[in-house]
Amino acid sequence: MRFLGAQGQSTEELMVSQSTTSSVPVAGVAERDRPGAGEQVLDAVARSWRPVVLLLACLVLWWVITAAELVEAYLVPSPAKTLQVMSDKAGYIWHHTWITTYETLLGFVIAAIVGVLAAVLMVYSSSIERTLYPVLLFAQVIPKVAIAPLLVVWLGFGLAPKVVVAVLIAFFPVVISMVTGLKAVDPEMIQLSATMGAGPLQTFSKIRFPASLPHLFSGLKVAVTLAVTGAVVGEFVGANEGLGYVIQQANGNLDTPMLFAGLLVMSLIGVVLFVLVEFAEKLLLPWHASRRGAAVTTTY
Repeated sequence: MRFLGAQGQSTEELMVSQSTTSSVPVAGVAERDRPGAGEQVLDAVARSWRPVVLLLACLVLWWVITAAELVEAYLVPSPAKTLQVMSDKAGYIWHHTWITTYETLLGFVIAAIVGVLAAVLMVYSSSIERTLYPVLLFAQVIPKVAIAPLLVVWLGFGLAPKVVVAVLIAFFPVVISMVTGLKAVDPEMIQLSATMGAGPLQTFSKIRFPASLPHLFSGLKVAVTLAVTGAVVGEFVGANEGLGYVIQQANGNLDTPMLFAGLLVMSLIGVVLFVLVEFAEKLLLPWHASRRGAAVTTTY
């Protein structure tokens, strides 16, 4: 038995007709093939040459200023002197770099986990949101440099105060981005899932959480760079290890080459962690990355 459609067509004829219609290109829209590995490399090079040129220009300007002796050498060391210090004391710098990196990663992971959980609670409970949101805002506007000495008094000079400062700085962007992502889901999708019998857990795992991931990764990229700042701020207040300790000691000894070396390495940590989070975003959200890569191009 064959079922007839509204226009007397059988189900087989309707399926053939729909498949034929879907293959017809839409006017003004051209679909592009997915880029291969070579095209992705070329695209990455095309997107990265401008910041590389700008970075080289800054290095050249730094070299010109020091070579022309426009400032005193004890104020701004030359790039060659800074690189020499980084080479001569590579083991010393690497030890303190690992300490700061460990504190940063630990604080970032804790901030990400707690931030996501807090955002979920705030979205699913209006009373929790009205209670927790003012507290988060109040905690965010307090300068972390001001409360870092208190954390050292309360928690000592070990790892804990540095991690806590990193968590406090990185926590807020994770919460805000996750709340925004969870609330940005189309209400019709939520209604559709409820109509189809999906429970709250299924709706969250299949609809809300995947749709919020682009917003979450935006917050994570901001949070991971702020976590570096938090770890270094904690080391400024009280520590005998880490890049913050290195910078503080170099500043007290007027050792500007080591001071610049610590600043460069600290900046490099932030850049590397940002790139790693961005890579994880592209790996976990291929649909989002392909959409930004212009898989469909308008022609009018």
